[in-house]
Amino acid sequence: MAAVVDAVYTQDGFDIRLEWGAAGVTALADACAVLVIVDVMSFSTAVDVAVGRGARVLPLPWRDQRAADAAKAAGAVLAGERSWTLRPSSLLDLPAGTLLALSSVNGATLCGLAATAGVRVLAGCLRNARAVAARATDLADGRPIGVIPAGERWSLDGRPLRPGIEDLLGAGAIVAAMRSAGKLSPEASLAATVARSVGDVGKSLAECTSGRELISWGHRGDVELAAEVDVSDAAPLLVEGVFVG
Repeated sequence: MAAVVDAVYTQDGFDIRLEWGAAGVTALADACAVLVIVDVMSFSTAVDVAVGRGARVLPLPWRDQRAADAAKAAGAVLAGERSWTLRPSSLLDLPAGTLLALSSVNGATLCGLAATAGVRVLAGCLRNARAVAARATDLADGRPIGVIPAGERWSLDGRPLRPGIEDLLGAGAIVAAMRSAGKLSPEASLAATVARSVGDVGKSLAECTSGRELISWGHRGDVELAAEVDVSDAAPLLVEGVFVG
């Protein structure tokens, strides 16, 4: 019975699979050659901007002294020490060659979880959907690919997962660009259908919960950057714990 349950949760039999958050990484990592982590607002978008400028990104799950220690040990600049932060708009002047340590409780945490499972890891968003889809397909070489929308967290006890439509759209755009790579699971197919059906991505992101939250904090520019579709050729790949182009 356990093997049957495992096959259900791993979306066995499909080439392109999709599941949410940390549980999704756990479910798909052993069955997939590549996992694409999608955290549109804002980790994956920030990684895309940084790598697109010729920088490298060290993802860290913490925002405390452990992050500072890890950044120092790697010879990286910790986001927040200078003007560069998790906000994508703050990275538009990031110099090429910079190694930036970027902490995120969602996207970066999932990247670390996927890396420990021994799977190839890409950071995907709306900006680089086609580029990431192409690189994932190439890396997988006919083996299954998993796409992981990160989701957000409710401000409630235990910080439960809140599926965010920005990550659904980002994941769907990546899946839609991989349709020729093989058979889509129903989860992946539905995400692609949703992404293709949205006429005004910028409006959707600005008016969704995550976008309204960022705008209320004065970060409208970051929402606008995150809503740009296929403007980047970067396909950030995690190599020895660091995202490179």
